[in-house]
Amino acid sequence: MDSWVIVLGQRRDLAARDVQHVVISTEDYVTRPFMFAGARQKVINLARSYNYQTEGYYCSLLAEARGHRVLPSVETILDLRSRTHYAHAIPELEECLNQALRNAGEDVPKALFVAFGRTEDPRLSAFGQLIFDWFRAPALTVTLKPGEWQRIQKIELTPVGKFKAEQKALFSDALKTYTARKWRAPKARNTPRYSVAVLYDPKEQLPPSNAETLRYWAKVAAPLGVEVEPITRKDLARIAEFDALFIRETTSIRNHTYRFARRAAQEGMPVIDDPVSMIRCTNKVYLWERLTHAGLPVPETMVIQEDGDLEQVADQMGFPVVVKIPDGSFSRGVRKADSMAELRAIVSEFFKETDLLLAQKFVPTQFDWRVGVLAGQPLFVCQYKMAKKHWQIVHHRADGTAEEGRFRTFALDKVPPEVLDAGVRAASLIGDGLYGVDLKETENGVYVIEINDNPNLEHGIEDQVGKNDVWNRLTRWFTSRIDR
Repeated sequence: MDSWVIVLGQRRDLAARDVQHVVISTEDYVTRPFMFAGARQKVINLARSYNYQTEGYYCSLLAEARGHRVLPSVETILDLRSRTHYAHAIPELEECLNQALRNAGEDVPKALFVAFGRTEDPRLSAFGQLIFDWFRAPALTVTLKPGEWQRIQKIELTPVGKFKAEQKALFSDALKTYTARKWRAPKARNTPRYSVAVLYDPKEQLPPSNAETLRYWAKVAAPLGVEVEPITRKDLARIAEFDALFIRETTSIRNHTYRFARRAAQEGMPVIDDPVSMIRCTNKVYLWERLTHAGLPVPETMVIQEDGDLEQVADQMGFPVVVKIPDGSFSRGVRKADSMAELRAIVSEFFKETDLLLAQKFVPTQFDWRVGVLAGQPLFVCQYKMAKKHWQIVHHRADGTAEEGRFRTFALDKVPPEVLDAGVRAASLIGDGLYGVDLKETENGVYVIEINDNPNLEHGIEDQVGKNDVWNRLTRWFTSRIDR
């Protein structure tokens, strides 16, 4: 059974003609769990209050405990309690809002009502959908501060009992449209037990997994009852159709990959990469602090905050020295300076993007170790050799093309124990998902360079030794967490 349940604080809050689904009171939903035992419900929580420890709060909390999919989730309720909790979403929302209102030549209301992503003003349809993408809630009120640049002062959940007369019609129509969607077309036979969405970009030059690899995993996962379906950035609204999410695009806190991870986490779905891992791994300043405090060996590193720090970098580390943007990835945002003049030029360029940089002592090696770790256990180990006539494993050319070095994959028992141990210990500092730990092996010992939340996993490379065991373990990671 897979159906909608509308939970109301009071039955009169919505007219019977506006609801085509099962309707129960918040009191009944909280106190009578046996009503939907064993059913996989989709719950719309229309309580009269979402305040902490009210019936509305407990409806969303208990829905998650019962395995129901609920709007709004507890995470959304807590996120919207304070502006500080959702401040990270404001810049993108304000940009979208002001883009929609540009040259409109009309007064803008002080408050906007959004129901399931729908707005009263057709100019703001893109904004309504975006804020619904950020905060999955039946109804929101957005309070604005008028000016040349419209600023968002507050975003709050709007209980159905507080709707104005003109908002009720919009909400009822939006509710009917939203609950009329088909979440997944039924299949005639051989229906898989689980469905995993894989976010990928077919145009990405250096994806962590290519399309051929994803097709291969789908074949391996099928006998285990798992359907693997590729999705793109346009499919954010479909996330709740699936049981889990695997992100196979280069991740960034500043793009849609973070929104996908966050949405999946809000839906209570297992996700690789989860948003917490993304926040931790995509920032090299955080990683350096975390690794250092954990006692793991890292190259000598300094934080650069201003030009005045450069003399100390030169005196302490000498040249060459490596300069890194905190949230660079796939060898991007990493440059080597061979002189003070080069160091000043690189820092001047990088400071246009960030307030902090890292300077790291250059550790020359012919290859980097990559230890792939899943759920705290080693999954694969590779050596990635430096690109031809270059000091990194990926050489990003000025014309936009890139060249990668060769690779060699190892059986786990053939890997130097200190490399394997450092890789697993480093990954354990982040979480229990999938991580790729980069290390350098020198005569002075092993150094951890960074931890990747979005490591390469390509058929014929990382699985060259482990074969299908790599993919079976990945598949079981998802199914075991779905079953929980």
